[in-house]
Amino acid sequence: MSVGHTAVTTEPVVSCGGEEEDCGIREVLDRIGDKWSVLVVVELAQGVRRFRRLQRAIPGISQRMLTLTVRRLERDGLVRRTVYPTVPPQVEYELTAMGHSLTHLVRALADWSADHRSAIADSRHRWDAANPGSDIR
Repeated sequence: MSVGHTAVTTEPVVSCGGEEEDCGIREVLDRIGDKWSVLVVVELAQGVRRFRRLQRAIPGISQRMLTLTVRRLERDGLVRRTVYPTVPPQVEYELTAMGHSLTHLVRALADWSADHRSAIADSRHRWDAANPGSDIR
């Protein structure tokens, strides 16, 4: 808990009005919260990257998935794609100002994950031991 936090928060983290309304937040969170987008943002936070270097920096991502991910991030205004008229064409990717504004949040989430990694692993171990037939992983 944060300093000064003494009670359980009962108000919604996000409130848009009615229960049916999501304010468009779900769509944005789906994009920036997916596995590959976060990793692309983390890598591009370090500077401009060409496609192959970006792909090598993100283990397990296929060429097609990286292409889709950077195009979606470009569509959302988080990534800028620059094509240079060379043979073969040289393409570079970089975060826009809005993309850079996201990096401190991603860093905070990564720091939180690192700080709580062993506690989560312990909790998973205890839960798995108490629920041996579960297929939840």
